[in-house]
Amino acid sequence: MPNETTTPDVTREQLQEPDEEHLYHLVLLNDDDHTYQYVIELLGRILGYHPEKAFALACMVDSEGRATVETAQHEQVTRHQRQIHAFGPDPRVRRCRGSMSAVVEPAA
Repeated sequence: MPNETTTPDVTREQLQEPDEEHLYHLVLLNDDDHTYQYVIELLGRILGYHPEKAFALACMVDSEGRATVETAQHEQVTRHQRQIHAFGPDPRVRRCRGSMSAVVEPAA
């Protein structure tokens, strides 16, 4: 019978907590069918961002074509991606037919 004070063989990788090597970015993509107000509401409801932060991200999406809105574990960013895709059209834009798009990318 093994001594109760002995520990099983554990590799260094097994001792490491999930960290940067397992993180993903959720990237919101720009389009011409959604208003700043829509983006601010979307980021507030889904990610809990204050209007000031959401506005800054909306400006980045508009000027750069994309913005990383979250960096987290894969399960969380994919859940938020689904919520973004299900958010619905912008009622302020007549031609708008659906939600904004977001992609998930590995964090480097």
